[in-house]
Amino acid sequence: MNNVTLRIASAFVVATSFCIASAQSTTVPNSYSQVPIPALHKFEPAKPLHFTLSNGVEVFLEEDHELPFIDGFIRVRGGSRDEPADKVGLISLYAEAWRTSGTAKHPGDKLDDELAAKAAAIETSGSEASTSIQWSGFATDFDSLLATSLDLLQHPAFSADKLQLAKQNMAAGILRRNDDAAGIAEREALELAYGKTNPYARPAELATVGSVTLADLNAWHEKTVTGSNLIVGIIGDFDAHAMEAKLRAAFEPIPKGTQMPTLKVQFTDPTPGVYYVNKPDVNQSNIYMVGLGTEERNPDFYALSVMNTIFSGGFSSRVVQDVRTKLGLAYNVDGRFGAAYDHPGIFVVELGTRSASTVAATKATLAEVARLRTDPPTPEELRSAKDQLLNSFIFRYDTPEKVLAEQVTLAVYGYPADFLDRYHEAVEKVTAADVSRVAQKYIEPGKLAIVVVGNLGEIQPPLTDLGKTTQLDITIPGAPAAQQ
Repeated sequence: MNNVTLRIASAFVVATSFCIASAQSTTVPNSYSQVPIPALHKFEPAKPLHFTLSNGVEVFLEEDHELPFIDGFIRVRGGSRDEPADKVGLISLYAEAWRTSGTAKHPGDKLDDELAAKAAAIETSGSEASTSIQWSGFATDFDSLLATSLDLLQHPAFSADKLQLAKQNMAAGILRRNDDAAGIAEREALELAYGKTNPYARPAELATVGSVTLADLNAWHEKTVTGSNLIVGIIGDFDAHAMEAKLRAAFEPIPKGTQMPTLKVQFTDPTPGVYYVNKPDVNQSNIYMVGLGTEERNPDFYALSVMNTIFSGGFSSRVVQDVRTKLGLAYNVDGRFGAAYDHPGIFVVELGTRSASTVAATKATLAEVARLRTDPPTPEELRSAKDQLLNSFIFRYDTPEKVLAEQVTLAVYGYPADFLDRYHEAVEKVTAADVSRVAQKYIEPGKLAIVVVGNLGEIQPPLTDLGKTTQLDITIPGAPAAQQ
């Protein structure tokens, strides 16, 4: 054995002896519950550079030099909730035709080829409260992508052919909307919670889609694309101060105009009862129980979040443990006390069960809802729920892109920029008494509307065991009889 081999062998013996000694001197936990868990670090996301131009355009810049890309978006206030009642579907059609039509300089089909050559993308979309243009590409192509996006923003050339294609696609979706039982239950539950004519729930119909014209698309664009309605976000490999100068030059010329007013809608609790859709071609029931939720700016939001996690936050939650695991009455069961930014969300409990278990599963789930009011959380439930919320919260904002998107959303709805920073402390302060208080204040099982979509002939005992029943009409107005 040579000297080198001896030295290696000696080093191995010493290292092995050290590891054995260390292992012997360390106490091995007998249970996972004895493993020490370090405290979470303080949540301090890096704030984007934020400034507002003289014409009202808000800009958020987030540097990220990990990869040589720059992504951007222009968000325009005003969305589907602001559509005229006789033209529901306008925003979906507008968003699709906006990009597929393109501009005089960059027709949609030609733009597809131009972007493919750069491995880049420019897309348009619409949502409940806004429409937007998004783009992505290499940092070296940013100037050309920004110029094309601005051309699309300021000079769209809406095409009759592209609008017609968008209408056909949307009409096909409307005609298929009764194929899926779960989709029916979700749609009808939303309409019961908010009201069928409520802008947050009203469905697009063949007639409302068919009534949208090119003039409507142009009028909407002219109404919303003004400086005071725009929020711009840029993230990627750039210098923020140089980018600020570039964006000021690009967006300052846009007229200020008038900002889209916040929609005022009256919300009332749904009419309690059991509402059903008979679907003879299925052997299980999709069940939704719905009522009104709250807004995130509500001071009770944090206590409600903890309550919701105790009730339905994963496999260890009350409703899953009792209805699914112990009683075996549901394939899946979930719930949430929904909170939206500027209007009430929805309190919803949803479950899927075989037809014969429909009534039993519904009663068991309602009993769990009622138990929120009578059974305060145990210390273990409270701690587990708070840990779950805090440990998962960070993953909602663990990338610069997520932080930027949330900061822009907060700006759209008028929330303070440090709203996220308060979350950890606010959740930690929630007590068992707080959970009981909000459960007493907000949870009323007797006020819930219950939607059941299933095979009525196989549901035994009958739905009348749950109370008064009402059949829902899911006929699609204007559809051929064969597609009803």
